[in-house]
Formats: sequence, structure tokens, C-alpha cells
Amino acid sequence: MRQEHGSPDSELRYRRVAAELREAIIAGEYATGAKLPPEGTLAERYGVSRGTIRHALAVLRSDGLVTSRRGTRRTVLGGPRAQSFSELLSFTNWARSIGETPGGRLDRVVRRPAEPDEAAQLGLEAGAEVYLVLRLRTLSGEPVMVERSLYPARVGALVAELQPDVVSHTEALVTHGVLFTDADHTIDLACADADDARLLDCRPGQVLLRERRRTTDPEGVPVEWSEDRYLPGTIAFTVHNSVAASPLGRRHRPGSVTP
Repeated sequence: MRQEHGSPDSELRYRRVAAELREAIIAGEYATGAKLPPEGTLAERYGVSRGTIRHALAVLRSDGLVTSRRGTRRTVLGGPRAQSFSELLSFTNWARSIGETPGGRLDRVVRRPAEPDEAAQLGLEAGAEVYLVLRLRTLSGEPVMVERSLYPARVGALVAELQPDVVSHTEALVTHGVLFTDADHTIDLACADADDARLLDCRPGQVLLRERRRTTDPEGVPVEWSEDRYLPGTIAFTVHNSVAASPLGRRHRPGSVTP
């Protein structure tokens, strides 16, 4: 058996294999419901170890392309799965949907006047009271993202009363009658500030993937303005375009790049 663990090229190998298998699935070379070849066959085909193949299959599993059962040949589930609104809205729901264990650590809750741009995003008057919630989010215990959620006073007061170890604030708010029905997403880059560096154990100024989200209720009233900052190499967002729709998808990238 090939010994690849510890090799500087090992991560590139499994990502290359995952990319080629993904392209084959999307191209229809492996039909939905079909079995992928055995790990040994794939290892010979790509000239890598079975461990590398397992890593590649884990990536495809997190993308929703193949089943996750070990000890049996993986079944193709089809092309990239369009994620539901709740999965894109809630980190917790998304993590559970890909078989990961979501976690979080509340850093602080601050009640303060809204800054002008924050008031505009939440449809509030200048200086209106808001609640800022800062949390570290994890996948199966590994730091992935710093979550900054800004709420109008009526919603923020509910969040402030939650227990610090509540995993999903969104689920808790729904039980209190706060409805999330529409969201606008903006994805770009941001440099890590002092809070990011402390919580993610990265250097200040490290480039992070940023998703900003403005969420409204059924009446179109803003209920949340959030900014999530992800460590590089841990998360990727994909967009599938068609005549009918252009759904946005978020996927986990195991084996994150060390900042």
C-alpha cells in the first residue's frame, strides 16, 4: 500500500481525485443511484492509496454527491443538491444536513445604539437600540467561523435571554414566533480583526471568506443583519444557474488550510 500520510502533496492528491470524480458524476458518467467502483479499483485508477480515496469520497459526501456509508460501495446521489432556505440561513441546520456536529461558543452580547449603516440594514431610525451577538462556530469541534449577528431590540432581547450553550439561535427564535422567510446574501473577503484572530486562532489581517446576510420576516421587516467570517479552506459557496432558478449552496471543505 502506498504511504502518503504526511506527504506535502497528500492534500492535493485527494482534492484532485475528488474534483475528477465530481466532474464525472456531474457529466453523467456515474448515474444517480449507481455504485461507484470499489476503493481499491479507484486507488489503482488514480494511482493513489485507499486512504486518499477515502478522503476524496468524504469531500463528495459533504457535497451531497454520494452516500456516506462506510464498508460498502458508495452510491451516487446525483448532482450538487440545492440547499433549503433553512440550511442557508442556519449554520446549525446546514451542518447537520452534511453529517457534521455543529457547535458554538458565545463570546458576548452587547446592547448599544445602531451605527448608521446598521440602522439602514435593519430599517431602523438612526441610533435605535440593537443587540450585537458574537459567537465562534465549530464543525465537529473544529473552529470554522466567527458569527456576528445584529438584531433589532425586540429580537435581540429574546437572544439575550437564551442560555449561552444554545447551539442554534435561529431555531430558538422561531419557537418565540420570530419568522425568517427571505434573505439577501453578499459574499466577499474581509481581513481578520482582533476578535477573529482570538477566536479562530489566526493572525490579525488574515484574509477570511465573508458572508453578509440580511433576513426579513413575511412582512418584509428586517429581523437580522449578520456577518459570518470563515477560515480559508473550510467553506465554499457554489451557485448553480439555470433558466428556472439560481440556488446558492454552501459546502464544507475538510482538511482546511492552516492560516
